[in-house]
Amino acid sequence: MDAVLRQSKSMCPFLKKTSPATLRSLSTSTRQSSPGGGSMSNLQTIARRCPVMGKALAIQTAKSSKLGLGGVAAIGAMRAFSGKVGKAKLHTTRSQEARALEDTIFGRDKVPYPQPAQPTRAATRATPKFDYEGFYDAELDKKHKDKSYRYFNNINRLAKEFPRAHMSNKDDRVTVWCSNDYLGMGRNPHVLKTMHDTLDEYGAGAGGTRNISGHNKHAVSLEAAIAKLHGKEAALVFSSCYVANDATLATLGSKMPNCVILSDSLNHASMIQGIRHSGAKKLVFKHNDLADLEAKLASLPSDVPKIIAFESVYSMCGSIGPIEGICDLAEKYGALTFLDEVHAVGMYGPHGAGVAEHLDYEAHAAGRPKGTIMDRIDIITATLGKAYGCVGGYIAGSAKMVDTIRSLAPGFIFTTSLPPATMAGARAAIEYQMEYGGDRRLQQLHTRAVKDALTERDIPVIPNPSHIIPVLVGNAELAKKASDLLLEKHDIYVQSINYPTVPVGQERLRITPTPGHTRELREHLVEAVDQVFTELGIKRTSAWAAEGGFIGVGEASPDPAMAEPLWTDQQLGLDKDVVAQIKDAQPVGVMEALLAREQAQAETLKAAA
Repeated sequence: MDAVLRQSKSMCPFLKKTSPATLRSLSTSTRQSSPGGGSMSNLQTIARRCPVMGKALAIQTAKSSKLGLGGVAAIGAMRAFSGKVGKAKLHTTRSQEARALEDTIFGRDKVPYPQPAQPTRAATRATPKFDYEGFYDAELDKKHKDKSYRYFNNINRLAKEFPRAHMSNKDDRVTVWCSNDYLGMGRNPHVLKTMHDTLDEYGAGAGGTRNISGHNKHAVSLEAAIAKLHGKEAALVFSSCYVANDATLATLGSKMPNCVILSDSLNHASMIQGIRHSGAKKLVFKHNDLADLEAKLASLPSDVPKIIAFESVYSMCGSIGPIEGICDLAEKYGALTFLDEVHAVGMYGPHGAGVAEHLDYEAHAAGRPKGTIMDRIDIITATLGKAYGCVGGYIAGSAKMVDTIRSLAPGFIFTTSLPPATMAGARAAIEYQMEYGGDRRLQQLHTRAVKDALTERDIPVIPNPSHIIPVLVGNAELAKKASDLLLEKHDIYVQSINYPTVPVGQERLRITPTPGHTRELREHLVEAVDQVFTELGIKRTSAWAAEGGFIGVGEASPDPAMAEPLWTDQQLGLDKDVVAQIKDAQPVGVMEALLAREQAQAETLKAAA
């Protein structure tokens, strides 16, 4: 065999001029698809251009697709001539030596080896191509036909007039009633000053990913503030909570052997996507159904890693997750808890840490976080882009868990860091809300007033304990028309919500009051919604009740817990007279007095800062 190989080397111009390292590189790198549809090494590509080896390979391929030059000639040649080649010399692409050698040996001006046949122009024209534009048209046509096509209004929020905004024309003013800037922190003077100062000193961008050039004191201090907020060892900031959920679940689900992720049926798309990307087995349990969750947990082996993914406030219906009950089941069956507090941070708890903190309100207010429900949660995720008025997302948990995600999650590793000014503003917003609870208390008062006023007009509000006000329409086309009428006729912006955000047949208007939605704006909203329902003939609560009720609207025996506010009267500092005023939809004087008091406290805090 050695004699044959030596003779081959002396006769073949390619083998004669090729070094062992180049042979190994060519045999281990792929360049194009083989005629059989599989991958083909660069060495095989060159061999097929040889008048001798090309014929031999053609015959061998016909006999067996398992044997090729890369498996016989290349390996034999390397064994005979190469000896040992260090791993550092191996490359997945052709080296400069290999490319130069191929040009020298197989250039057209050296050896006239046959070139691959090129298709004629006529043949190219006759070959059918995929109709990309036709595909786009078909998909968009489906959205238009089922009335779920999404239109975007040009809404420009005015910081000095919040919650007012202007349309494309600056003179066209509207009132925004569907913003997720729940507390108006997007225009908070303390946050804006912090961002301005940071922008002037450190510039617009971060400069790159965290591991290259985007790690700075702003990221460190923001993550420290988040960890403190949730009483956890560490935190990690992402470009959004969508990315945080996707990256964390995908990483944990793919790295833990045989991991199973149990997901609430109403979970956000970011969690669904993260579970899909993980490749882990997924079990979906009925929304907020502890019995169904336990049945699924009990069906799994005890030694299998499990993650229960759920939310605290479900943003489109306003329901609250049974956090304590899920913690109990997680501890019983050895599962991790993954809680999304996106629509709850800033809004609940004495420090604004979310529903998990709010459930032990007095303990956290007294500075006793150990042993609380929030302390039992393994992984908390949330956003900086809603109640905190900035942008970005994060996870919080044990130091080792956070470090694992930091080290393994592509969604973190390969994403440019948030700008310094954004991180500084987010930290300022968190620290502000940790010390001052007036905004969230006032927001709750406005929410109660709007819910009561709409209910009095027989307008179907889906009952819930949270700050979300979902007004049921039940038809995608009508929901869109209602949104358009409110904007065009009443200068009120409330976006319609349709599939896939909510199921078909449950389309709605989603209203979110803020501390800035005063009595005058509230009365305008309620009157406008009432007129639109009449004009479009949208079903009222009484009509739903006549049909037996639907998703809590018009049901004969509704669950009282569905509508009992999470914020108690005592936590809001209300006495019986004030509660009576609110239930009569006339909390005007009280609200204005509370607003003045809370604003005075805010000014004191700013001066101290």
